[in-house]
Amino acid sequence: MMTRLSVNINKVALLRNSRGGNLPDLVQVARDCEAFGAQGITVHPRPDQRHIRYDDVPALRAVVTTEFNIEGNPTREFLDLVLANPPHQCTLVPDAPAQLTSDAGWDTVADGARLSEVTAELQRNNIRVSVFVDPSVRMVEAAKAAGADRIEFYTGPFAKDFVKNPQAAVAAYTKAAEAANAAGIGINAGHDLNLDNLRFFRDNCPGLLEVSIGHALIADALYYGLSNVIRMYLRQLS
Repeated sequence: MMTRLSVNINKVALLRNSRGGNLPDLVQVARDCEAFGAQGITVHPRPDQRHIRYDDVPALRAVVTTEFNIEGNPTREFLDLVLANPPHQCTLVPDAPAQLTSDAGWDTVADGARLSEVTAELQRNNIRVSVFVDPSVRMVEAAKAAGADRIEFYTGPFAKDFVKNPQAAVAAYTKAAEAANAAGIGINAGHDLNLDNLRFFRDNCPGLLEVSIGHALIADALYYGLSNVIRMYLRQLS
């Protein structure tokens, strides 16, 4: 099974916003990522709109022909945006309004009731729901109990520890992935996955369906070009 690659284009929007105007053209970049082989486009609009802006979402929804994934904290404003521009998948992430980046998963036990309510609302509108979690069997099982279709592993700790001890770094993810497979919930992953650690993670996370990669992929594109880099990431997943 080949794991699918969804390209997170937040950093492209950040570059555009730094000068105003429309360079780089976010819509064209999304089209090009798909033309170069990406199997999905991910965006994460935050309340301060420092990269993806809320008005980017309709424009992207109109042109993305692969899988469109919208990530974010399920505030009412965020949910209204998602429901008005229904993606194929909505990934629920527990980030605070001013948070620099998503750096922890949900406590799906403590937040189970809230997640169940949001998940049901999205699913009623034919939107697949993924819940951002740490590599914990308990959190995976509680995400399933909340009705989520998938979980997305927060892989920041794996990436940090990979350089010291790859097997130790991935052990909790392997165990949690096995629990997800047993529970019948799909597996996504994302955060700090890169060309050095991606294949190892894929090989040790059974049933991995999709990865969402932005920061490292866009940074690599500065050296190799976007077309080459997408192919390089796809090779790590094949």
